[in-house]
Amino acid sequence: MSLPVVAVVGRPNVGKSTLFNKLIGKRLSIVEDTPGVTRDRIYSECEWRGRKFMVVDTGGIEPDSNDPILAQMRRQSGIAIEKADVIVFVADIRCGVTPDDYAVAEMLIKSGKPVVLCVNKVDSLGETPMELYEFYNLGLGEPYPVSSVHGHGTGDMLDAVYDNLPESDEEEYGEDYIKVAVIGKPNAGKSSLINKIAGEDRVIVSDIAGTTRDSTDTVIENDYGKFVFIDTAGIRKKSKVTERVEHYSVLRAYMSVDRADVCIIMLDATEGFTEQDSKVAGYAHEKGKACVVAVNKWDLVEKNDKTMQEFREKLEKDFSFMSYVPFVFISAKTGQRIDRLYELIKYTNEQNSMRISTGMLNDVLAYAVTRVQPPSDKGRRLKIYYMTQPSTKPPTFVTFVNRADLFHFSYRRYIENQIRSAFGLEGTPVRFIVRERGENDK
Repeated sequence: MSLPVVAVVGRPNVGKSTLFNKLIGKRLSIVEDTPGVTRDRIYSECEWRGRKFMVVDTGGIEPDSNDPILAQMRRQSGIAIEKADVIVFVADIRCGVTPDDYAVAEMLIKSGKPVVLCVNKVDSLGETPMELYEFYNLGLGEPYPVSSVHGHGTGDMLDAVYDNLPESDEEEYGEDYIKVAVIGKPNAGKSSLINKIAGEDRVIVSDIAGTTRDSTDTVIENDYGKFVFIDTAGIRKKSKVTERVEHYSVLRAYMSVDRADVCIIMLDATEGFTEQDSKVAGYAHEKGKACVVAVNKWDLVEKNDKTMQEFREKLEKDFSFMSYVPFVFISAKTGQRIDRLYELIKYTNEQNSMRISTGMLNDVLAYAVTRVQPPSDKGRRLKIYYMTQPSTKPPTFVTFVNRADLFHFSYRRYIENQIRSAFGLEGTPVRFIVRERGENDK
């Protein structure tokens, strides 16, 4: 299911990034009292009244500036406005309504999108300042006084955003469909893989416009099951992004990962592993998605009897932060090992959804603790009372201990390896939540 997009726009230095950070609850945007600090769009998930949406922070809009950087920021904000479902227009009560505010407001009215007018830097509580009423002149409806520093007024503003969000569409696909996001750098062969899959199976149910306006889902049924393949734009380094459309493609690709069950991380065998591949994979890992690394263009690599093994050993080092991920060497052009790819998609999705009974989990835990004693510090030894699994996708384990600070990363990794050894969990990250309790607590 797609998340609606809410774009935060306005002139430079009105407090957009501070408001963005307040809404998402963390300091993601750089906040500096200098115009033009936020040049690229930054995005993060936000939730209000049980509804999730994607908030996009944008660079300041200076409509009449000829400065090339400010002009680029203006173009980027234009893209955010074009793609947004709701726009939050931020103005500054200390400056009043400026000519640039009028110009931006005119741009927003022409867009036809719902706009919530946020008048920032109203930092004092009490009666509404008289200066607020001047902002009715922008023609954008009721202005909402907000203090992005203290958070005052953000609730009313978010209520207005909530009221303008598009109605939530029901997921087009049943639970028996596995949603697969194909991610990676440009030209790794993502679209070629999907075209090959669609062309070979000949059982395409439909081509449904996907959750993002610029993407198409390919729905396939075959002997392996039911799949929804989500093609995503390639994710380049920021220094390589020059086309205006490509900036938005990064958000589109990340949102595709958010709605996927399994992520195929496409590598180009002729180029090998790159830093950008690690960032793409890292995002899927952070989101707890099942993952498969598909090394594409294997037909173009000169090989001997040791080539694949050597390549695999190098990838295991490159993906040491995702030691659970399986590799498959494919050719989207010839169809080589596409069947194996289907098997891994289905298998890793099952692993990501695996639920382990508390009894079996604690049997493994008891064995692991007997085999390697927990760490101690200053005469106090870590005691692990028991473990349980409250959720899946990814498998998440709550561990009850006497002292959380003694449950070091190295020992946590050891416990994780013991669980993986006993139950598999290949292709999926796992999460640990540590709960501390006293020895006398029931």
